[in-house]
Order: sequence, then structure tokens, then C-alpha cells
Amino acid sequence: MTDADTPTATADWQAWQESWDRQQEWYLPDREERLRIMLDMVEALVGSAPRVLDLACGTGSITARLLARFPDATSTCVDLDPALLAIAEGTFAGDERVGLVTADLKDPHWSSKLPYDAYDAVLTATALHWLHREPLADLYGQVAGLVRAGGVFMNADHMIDETTPRINAAERAQRHARMDQAKREGVLDWAEWWRLAAEDPVLAEPTARRYEIYGEHADGDMPSARWHARVLRERGFGEARPVWCSPSDTLLLALK
Repeated sequence: MTDADTPTATADWQAWQESWDRQQEWYLPDREERLRIMLDMVEALVGSAPRVLDLACGTGSITARLLARFPDATSTCVDLDPALLAIAEGTFAGDERVGLVTADLKDPHWSSKLPYDAYDAVLTATALHWLHREPLADLYGQVAGLVRAGGVFMNADHMIDETTPRINAAERAQRHARMDQAKREGVLDWAEWWRLAAEDPVLAEPTARRYEIYGEHADGDMPSARWHARVLRERGFGEARPVWCSPSDTLLLALK
């Protein structure tokens, strides 16, 4: 990270957003492409002024792109991470199109905190792999209850096909070799990004609280796209299938 890229003690929220994007792109070089396709499908299925639930929103990456493309959209951003929500709050301060909700998606009553009973689209990316299969299936049932008839749910995440172990191993080896090279060139990884957040005067306290909640990063399950599609249909969606994929990630769309 250059001096120009480094977030400052004055809480330059745009700098923190850009820093988060660069860190995420280290893991997900196709990140912008999959978010573009996500918004393409939002427009195709529910139009250009949707009411959106940004699920496990983090810093609000999806919402930022949603509003840049669809100025008449509205977004409810829900997450539990105090530090990432602080960045989202700073980013969208004063924007009446955005509402922020602190909630634990593993709490069966989390949706009671939302301002609306129904949404045109529920969108999430690189977040639900923190959950294991059973709580994720339960969450899918709750999401089905929030999506209006004709609305959509999209999840862009790691979805591993266990029937192709040699392909998976080759892809992973190549991806990690590229990540190692980028890190040698100065790209921040997850741990380094959080170290900087912990040292920032504004983010230090919420970062300490997020470690009390989560501890270190720990993945749940990463079942295949077929598993996600099947469970989404079982939990209340009429159709579900991938609409984009990379060698390691899938954007799966479910239509109510």
C-alpha cells in the first residue's frame, strides 16, 4: 500500500473502502466482474429501482455499486462486524437510501430488526461460507420468507465441487502462487489489513470488539453450487442455478 492509499487517523472512509476492495481482490481477482453480473441480474429480474437487502454487507461493497448503477435503489445493510459496519456507516452517512442494521444471522430472530418485511432482492458476496450447512440451510429458509414473489436472492461465494479433486487442487495451487507473488509486491492480505485497522484511532475500538465476536477468521462449509441450488428450492424458491462462475467461485441466483 502506498502512502496515498493508506487510511488516515481522520477516518477517510473512502480510503478504507478502497483498501478493503484491494484486499478482497487479492483473494478474488474476478470480484468486480461477479458484482457486475449480480447487478445485471437484479436489473433483468426486478428492475432498476429495487429495494435490496445487502446480507452480511461488510463495508457495503455491494450497496456502493448498487447505488452507483441504480440511483433510485434503496438498500438495507445488515452485518454483525462492528469495524466493517463503522466503515459502511461512514461511507453512507447522510444517504437516506441506505439503512444499517446490526444483527447476527445465526440468531433465528435476526430478521425482526429489518425495516421491511419484503425485499425485491437479497444480495450477498463472500460471506456465507462462514456458516456450516445446517445454519446456512436455515438462513436460506429465512431469506425465502423475505424475498417477494418474483424477487431474487443471489449469493456469490466459494462453492467447491467435491467430485473434481484434481481440478480443484490445480486451480488452488495456481491461485495461491499468484497470491503469493502479489503479496511479495506489497498487496495486503486479510491479517495485515486487520492489523492496520486495529492501529487506526477510529477503528481500533470496533476492531477489538469484532475480534471478541469472531476471533480469527474461521470458515464454515463450502458446498457445491448444486447443494446451494437444491437447498434454496427446498426452502421456498421456485428456481435456482449459477449465473456466473470462475474456477473457484460461483454466483448463484434463486428466483422466488
